[in-house]
Amino acid sequence: MNIAITFRQMEATEAMRGYATDKVAKLQKFLRQPMKGHVTLSLEKRLHSAEVDVHSGGEHFHAHEKSEDMYASIDKVIDKLERQIRESHAAASAKKKGADRASDHLIHDETGEE
Repeated sequence: MNIAITFRQMEATEAMRGYATDKVAKLQKFLRQPMKGHVTLSLEKRLHSAEVDVHSGGEHFHAHEKSEDMYASIDKVIDKLERQIRESHAAASAKKKGADRASDHLIHDETGEE
């Protein structure tokens, strides 16, 4: 697991770096392959912005969030990424397991014969 953190227009603190690293590292449990992450934390006027890119094998996930608190921005962006990862896995498993049968789409007449 490789996580890089970039700070823009704000002071780089160890507390913020550790918090972001811990939160992004928790996404690894949802991924099948080792992940590579890039976190960009920035301050624009009074809005704190968090942007995260996650690469795992052939999968790529991206999310960004702005709020008045940096910790809240990080939490929200991690929630978005977790949802993206879960939805992509659900869609992939639905394609594998739940194929419709042709007989389910046949039109039945009133006598019950096909």
